[in-house]
Amino acid sequence: MADDSGPRLTHLAEDGSATMVDVGDKADTVRVAEAEGFVRMKPETLALILAGDMKKGDVIGAARIAGIMAAKQTANLIPLCHPLALTKVSVDIKADEALPGLRVQALAKLTGKTGVEMEALTAVSVTCLTIYDMAKAVDRGMEIGSIRVLAKSGGKSGDWTAQTKG
Repeated sequence: MADDSGPRLTHLAEDGSATMVDVGDKADTVRVAEAEGFVRMKPETLALILAGDMKKGDVIGAARIAGIMAAKQTANLIPLCHPLALTKVSVDIKADEALPGLRVQALAKLTGKTGVEMEALTAVSVTCLTIYDMAKAVDRGMEIGSIRVLAKSGGKSGDWTAQTKG
C-alpha cells in the first residue's frame, strides 16, 4: 500500500506509469516563473561577443530570440508538459566579467491552470545553448551551468523563492 502522507511525484500513476497531470479542475491564476543560468567562457570570447565581432552575427540578439521561441515550444520538448498559452516571455542576457561570461535570466508568465517553471527553464537552457553554438568556433571550452528556478508565483502551492540567487 502506498504511503500518502508525504510528497509524491505527480507524473506517476499509482501503477508507476508515466501520466500527464489532470489540471482541468484547477483554478486559473496568474502564474510567473523566473529561471537563471550562465555560459562561462574565455575573456577574449566575451569581448568578441560584446563587440559584435562574431562571424555568426549578433550572439546576444539571436540567443534571446531562441530562448523566447523555446519557451513557447516546451510542451513539444518535455513529454508530460501541458501546452500553454504564454502571455509573456522575456530573456535578459548580461555580461559578467567576473565569470567571465554571460548570465541569462528568463521570465515566463500566463493566466492558467498550471505553472510555467518548465517554460522559464527551457528559455534559459536554449538561450545558453544558442550562445554556445554561436561562439563555439572560437571557444569550444565554454561551460553552461547553474540552470535553476529562481522564483515562482501563483497557483495552489503559492509563491516560492530560491534561498540564494547565484
